[in-house]
Amino acid sequence: MKLFPLAVLAAAIAVAPLLAQAEAFPEKPITFVVPFAAGTATDQIARALGTQITAETKQAVVIDNKAGASGFIASQSVAKAPADGYTVLITTNTTHAANEHLFKKLPYDPVKDFAPVAALGKGGQIMVVNPSFPAKSVAEFIALAKKEPGKYSFGSGSSSSRMAGELLQQMADIKLLHVPYKSNTLAVTDLLGGQINMMITDTATGLPQVKAGKLRALGFSSATRSALAPDVPTIAEAGVKGYEMGYWFAAYAPAKTPPAVVKRLNELLVKAAKSEAAKTAFYEPTGTEVFTSSPEELAKFQAGESQKWGRIVKAAGIEAE
Repeated sequence: MKLFPLAVLAAAIAVAPLLAQAEAFPEKPITFVVPFAAGTATDQIARALGTQITAETKQAVVIDNKAGASGFIASQSVAKAPADGYTVLITTNTTHAANEHLFKKLPYDPVKDFAPVAALGKGGQIMVVNPSFPAKSVAEFIALAKKEPGKYSFGSGSSSSRMAGELLQQMADIKLLHVPYKSNTLAVTDLLGGQINMMITDTATGLPQVKAGKLRALGFSSATRSALAPDVPTIAEAGVKGYEMGYWFAAYAPAKTPPAVVKRLNELLVKAAKSEAAKTAFYEPTGTEVFTSSPEELAKFQAGESQKWGRIVKAAGIEAE
C-alpha cells in the first residue's frame, strides 16, 4: 500500500519539469518551416500567425521556406528536428493527406513522425488562364480540350493544385498535359508568360493576378462562389456538375514533442488564427475560412482526409511515382 503513493509522487516529480517547460514556452524564437516558396498561401498564413504569436509571447517567429519535392524537404526536416516545440511545420493536405497516395515511398511518415498541433484554415481554389487564351469560360476551355486532346497544359505547384486539375480531367472527360512545379507561384509565373495554358491554384496566389488583369478567372473549385469575386461561377455551376476540390492548412510538431508543449502551441496558434489582425492580414483577403482544432481533432481530421484523397487519386487513375 505504501508503494502506490510513492509511485504517484515519483510520477509527479517526473512530470513537473515538463509542465514548467510548457508554462515558460516559448523562451526563444520558434521556427515555422513552410514546404512552399515565399508568397504562397502557406507562406502567407505562416507569416500572419507568426506575427501574432510574436506579439503575444515577445519571442520571434522565424519563417523557413523549404520548397521543393512536393513538401518532402520541409517535412523530413521537421520530422528530424528536436522534439521541443521550437520547430513547427506549417503545411497543407499536400504533405499530410495526398503525398502518401501520389508517391510509392516517402522520406517521412505523415502520421508516425509528427505530433498534430492544430488545424489552421481551409478554402477553395481558382481556375485561371492567361488573358490571351481563347477560352473565356470553363465550358469553352473544356470544348477546346475535347477538340484537341493532350494539346493544352495545366501547371501545379502543390498536390491540391494538381489534384484539382486531375479531377477536372476525370469529371469533364478531357485530357491535359500536366506540368509540375516546386510551388504555385512558379507555375503562375509561367502561366503569365504563356508557357502553360491553365492552372487551378489557391486564391491567395491566383486572385491578385486576376484583380490586376494579368490572368482571367474561369471558375472556383469550391461548392459556393467566393465573396472576393462573386461574379466568377464555381466550376460546378460552369458545367462540371458535382465538381469540388479544396485545401486546408495545419501545424505539426515533431513526434514525441511533450503533450504540454503541444497544448501550448495549440493555444498560441488557435488564438492567433482567431485574431482580428490575422483575419485582416490573411484570412479575409485570401477568402480562407478560419478552421481550427485541438491536436486530437486534427489527427482524426487528417485520417479522414487521407482516405478521401486516396479515393480521388484512385478514381483519377494516377499511378504512384
